Amino acid sequence: MKLATYLHDGAEHVGALHEGRLSRLIDQRPLGEQIASGSFDGRTEPGEGVALHDVVLQAPLRPRRNIFCVGWNYVSHFEEGKGKRGGGLQDSAELPEFPTFFTKATGAAAGPFEDVPLHAAATARLDWEVELAVVIGRQGVNIAEADAMDHIFGYMTANDVSAREIQRRHGGQWFKGKSLDKTCPMGPVLVLKDQIPDPHALELGCRVNGVDKQRASTRQMHFKIPRILAELSAGMTLLPGDIILTGTPEGVGFTRDPPERLDAGDMMETWIEGLGTMHNRIVD
Repeated sequence: MKLATYLHDGAEHVGALHEGRLSRLIDQRPLGEQIASGSFDGRTEPGEGVALHDVVLQAPLRPRRNIFCVGWNYVSHFEEGKGKRGGGLQDSAELPEFPTFFTKATGAAAGPFEDVPLHAAATARLDWEVELAVVIGRQGVNIAEADAMDHIFGYMTANDVSAREIQRRHGGQWFKGKSLDKTCPMGPVLVLKDQIPDPHALELGCRVNGVDKQRASTRQMHFKIPRILAELSAGMTLLPGDIILTGTPEGVGFTRDPPERLDAGDMMETWIEGLGTMHNRIVD
């Protein structure tokens, strides 16, 4: 099942997508609330639904708390950034032994076709990062790797748009540079986990103005999803509806020669096999 949150006739709805049409769920609570309540059943109203081209898709669910993120989770991305991350531990020659975690503020969430602000007053170095997003479906703490996949509800395409100089200027922590308003598009749908037999075998990429910037496979993840959930949940409860971004592959703008950045008018296309493609224009 592919789930979507969408606007139609001036109202927001939650529906299931099938062959280009959206069927409203009987439960019309926001999708995040349905997941958090543990009572999601996916039943839809009778009828043919509404055509996808007649609606405006929103982010499938609104984050109820900060979005969790994993840094440096593709070997190629770690390697391309050596000597360009600002020195210190961030330029270590060795991959970390444990996942690097940070969060994004809830206000960073954006829809799959929504404009992304350039934020020119705050940054001059906005950058792209395609990421596989994992949505938690079952609460857990101290989750064992062997049990981790049982706690997943589904997956989404995401782009962890980052303000590079802000990311480095506040003591080396990334929270501020990753949390500018409307800089984390997600969607276009949330795909239930049973529709994705192996989340570690998905092609993914990002194009800017039609030019491939990133193209890789989730096979290249250094820390697989079970390890991420086990480490993140150690002593810290993960809640239904939590969103976890699992890292980006090589090809980001700041590591290029010369470095590249997003500018007003640029169009990002962010895609993951089986999860769909987002189109987000950068606007000043």
